[in-house]
Amino acid sequence: MSGRIIHFVHQSLDGFIAGPDGEFDWPAMGPELSAYTDELIAGDTVFLYGRKVWDLMSGYWPNAEQYSQDPHDLAFAPVWREAPKVVVSRTLAGKDPGFNTTVVSGDVAAELTALAATGRNLVLFGGAELAAHLGAHGAVDEYRVVVHPVVLGGGTPAFRPAEHRTELETVETRIFDGRSVLLRHRVVRSA
Repeated sequence: MSGRIIHFVHQSLDGFIAGPDGEFDWPAMGPELSAYTDELIAGDTVFLYGRKVWDLMSGYWPNAEQYSQDPHDLAFAPVWREAPKVVVSRTLAGKDPGFNTTVVSGDVAAELTALAATGRNLVLFGGAELAAHLGAHGAVDEYRVVVHPVVLGGGTPAFRPAEHRTELETVETRIFDGRSVLLRHRVVRSA
């Protein structure tokens, strides 16, 4: 059985994954959304990052308990530290970023598709540039977008302009904690 490449992203109502100054302090991570994230990453899952998101994640999660007492953060930090991770980066190529992490820098879409073919799900957290690259190569299997109740008025767009149209089917919508809305879409593959 083949695994999937899943783009999992938190965005504002107006379509941004970070605010005008790069801030990411606005996602509403209540207990239902935290439980959904736990379900998504359960099993043989690889956490996938582009280099920019990797810099944020690797600067926070290894020592999250020093920065936060939020129940979601306290539960997720040890999971993050133990999970296998892949970071896509030319600048980190040949380096060991630590934290059970592999660096991919060659034919990214082919390498990640091959990894998913081993039966492992790869969950891309954020990463608009990497998501656009993988989408252009037909490597993304699902998009799971959580829309949060905030208008940021600018910042980093959740999606880059696509090179071509991608047909999707809606497989799930859901409200978390009475605040955030999940939009889950699967890529329609030609027979």
